[in-house]
Amino acid sequence: MAILLREPTAISSPDSVPQTLTEHLAWVERGEWTATQATVHALQRVRELEADLRAWVELSAESALERAAELDSLSPTVRRSLPLFGVPVGVKDLFDLAGRPTGCGSARLRAGPPATGDAALVAMLRKAGGVILGKTVTTHFACFDPPATINPWDAQRTPGGSSSGSAVAVATGMCLAALGSQTGGSITRPAAFCGVVGWKPTFGTLSLAGVFPVAHSLDHPGPLVRSVEDLLPLARLFLNAPAIGGLAGTDSLANAASPRGEAASTRSPTYRPDHCAVVDDDFLNWADTDCRAVFQQTVSRVAESGVPVTTIHLPWSLKTVLAVHRRIMTAEIAFGHAAWLDQWPDDYLPAMRGLIREGMQTSEAEYRDALAQQRSMRQQIDQILKPFTLWLTPATRGQAPLRTSTGEPTFNAPFSLWGLPTVNLPMGRGAAGLPLSLQLAGRRGHDAELLQAAVWCERLLGVEPHWRG
Repeated sequence: MAILLREPTAISSPDSVPQTLTEHLAWVERGEWTATQATVHALQRVRELEADLRAWVELSAESALERAAELDSLSPTVRRSLPLFGVPVGVKDLFDLAGRPTGCGSARLRAGPPATGDAALVAMLRKAGGVILGKTVTTHFACFDPPATINPWDAQRTPGGSSSGSAVAVATGMCLAALGSQTGGSITRPAAFCGVVGWKPTFGTLSLAGVFPVAHSLDHPGPLVRSVEDLLPLARLFLNAPAIGGLAGTDSLANAASPRGEAASTRSPTYRPDHCAVVDDDFLNWADTDCRAVFQQTVSRVAESGVPVTTIHLPWSLKTVLAVHRRIMTAEIAFGHAAWLDQWPDDYLPAMRGLIREGMQTSEAEYRDALAQQRSMRQQIDQILKPFTLWLTPATRGQAPLRTSTGEPTFNAPFSLWGLPTVNLPMGRGAAGLPLSLQLAGRRGHDAELLQAAVWCERLLGVEPHWRG
């Protein structure tokens, strides 16, 4: 990708600038940082790292700088009214950006006509003062074919998928937030493998308008950021949007963080979850040895903090849950792509072709039965989780595997099937020194409560999340 960028005033050191979205807003509030400085720094990081990491499909450098300058010219009163003032943002190339094609990892779509408008979430980010830098890499049609994107922790390992570019761009400071999407594990898995934070909201909470569909019964849009606290301004924006209708209890997010500008380290947490559930061995045995060990240490930390922890047993095996998810996913992928595969076979990579052909073998009766199982599971899981604030699981089976795959969504696909909200955050390192991540699941529609609990958990664990390159 050619990066066209006029020479801006250099910023001396990556360590002399805000490292997170939360820090960015604090510096802006104190008058120590501008939208232009943030955008220049982000574009410098892209120029330094992109050739090695390949996180971006395209960069809109000139328009980003123009937008930043426009924001800086606003009156102080107007600037303070923008909750994401000057935040550099990446957008997964599954979301529409006005005037740009939505490529979805497909050469054919990338060469197609531009989108006539922004996806709903992109429009919200712009209106809130975000600076859209460009499009980040998605795997081919947001499925399993490995991307060109490189994991910054280890070039031989996958960054995960399908929100590969978004995770890498956030991890390396090329942007402070990015949009992703998840049908199986496409927010959580790359966030975990790259050592950052992802939020998959309750199914149906955030708008999918302007997002290319993968499987309509499973698709979730959501953000990736560098810390759990960074999710809070995004959650306030997305959950309180009039077009969405908001969620009961969303205002309680105000209790999870202090007013804009105060550093997390200067205050004590005022919230603690009431009761946590943990997976039983049927789930946990799918994780590798060092992931299980780090997860069990993490659960012990939670219990030692005084929060009750209870092991729950589900009425279905994890193997059964994954089979229902896959049947729905492949059937809906086939519905969307079978005709295109016949018309443009050369546009499809091997894993995507396999998913389409697998889905084509599913009868209508089998598909409807899988949807009925999904509905039944959702009803039962809602009852099982009623006594709990959180359900703790590993986010992945282990460290990022080799680049020949994007990893397995074993611990994520169930929550995509059930539509429960999840947040992942770093919990430690594996034997090879690569990130391992904790997945927190909340009750349906209780995203605000989940985010508060995730902030508490981040402070409790105190794991350094940032890649330092």
